Amino acid sequence: MFVAARMTKHPVTVTSEATISEAAKLMKKNHFHRMLVVDNCKLVGYFSDRDVMRVAPSPATTLSRYEIRSLLDKMKVTEIMQKKVVTVKEDATVEEAALIMYNNKVGGLPVISDVGAVVGIITATDILKTFVDVMGLPSGKTRLTLEVEDKIGTIADITKIFADYGINLDSVITCKQDSGKYELVVRLDDIDKNFDNIKSELESKGYKVVHVVKIG
Repeated sequence: MFVAARMTKHPVTVTSEATISEAAKLMKKNHFHRMLVVDNCKLVGYFSDRDVMRVAPSPATTLSRYEIRSLLDKMKVTEIMQKKVVTVKEDATVEEAALIMYNNKVGGLPVISDVGAVVGIITATDILKTFVDVMGLPSGKTRLTLEVEDKIGTIADITKIFADYGINLDSVITCKQDSGKYELVVRLDDIDKNFDNIKSELESKGYKVVHVVKIG
């Protein structure tokens, strides 16, 4: 799955010469926490609601409302924006975007085309929705967790057991544990009728069933 399919296209942006007041109004209107700064179709920076709050007068100020508005009308976005922006290409995978966000501790990434134009933005919420969709959670699936050794043929062996019972698998995910073993998460159709037999067969082959739950 690629970033281009999961991003928000044509994001609202401001220019670096826009005033703080203009930018703040746009953020409030669209319920944004961050905005991209674009000049001549090129990304030049970004700023967050925290940056706006940082330059806004304290609630304890003696300035009048008119004076506060006048001050923010004079300040430009270029004075508060962050110029070093972490981005992702539109043809990158969602996994790559998630890793970039994780490594850089950011909640969203501007999406850039091959020519450097801003074509979208992808956020942690988009990544989370992708995860939910990929896992098929809304449709209601059984989640079975197994503890397995790291050896060739494990997944083929396990999937054959389910196939023998005519059970369709939606997804299989592995995660290495501190012990060196792997946690294998299988999402599949309802197995209530055959669960005891399947569990016995799995564990007879050394695959420990550690958890089962129906989600969605």
